[in-house]
Amino acid sequence: MGVTGRIRIIGGSLRNSRLDVPDLPGLRPTPERVRETLFNWLAPVIAGVQALDLCAGTGALGIEALSRGAGAVRFVERDARAAKALRDNLARLKVEGTVTAADAAAFLDGAATPFGLVFLDPPFAAGLWPVLAQRLEQGGWLTPQAWIYVESPRDQVRALPANWSLHREGKAGEVRHALYRRCPELPLS
Repeated sequence: MGVTGRIRIIGGSLRNSRLDVPDLPGLRPTPERVRETLFNWLAPVIAGVQALDLCAGTGALGIEALSRGAGAVRFVERDARAAKALRDNLARLKVEGTVTAADAAAFLDGAATPFGLVFLDPPFAAGLWPVLAQRLEQGGWLTPQAWIYVESPRDQVRALPANWSLHREGKAGEVRHALYRRCPELPLS
């Protein structure tokens, strides 16, 4: 496995640190501009939050969260080579994070730990948004007012649980990025 390049952490204690990006098919790191927008939105709530980076890939979202004060991040990545590269990046940067090499859907079938922030950015070709969103919502993975970041193709709005309220959204290139807030008082779909 070769390294195709590097991406930069854009804020916090690891600002300007670089992450190695492995040469793997379908690996699509969240663009820097999108990460900057997302973490501006999350600035008031990021300190101390327990986060889940589901379908982590390079782990850029979770590492950016750690850099900006998240309490802990659990990374889940199906590809063993990407998971190893993520562990290597965490070790090189000397930051703590738990990396699980597993399929996201299978992981969500396990014993749940509630998270206050979830990054939901599955491979675009897999169409996993509805399945993973329902498992997050119904499996006990979300705190009562959790934040959920969803990244998807620009022109595709995904079916998500009815009690996920859209907080902010944007588009950059071929990507739609949206931040939702879980509202437990709304009925589930």
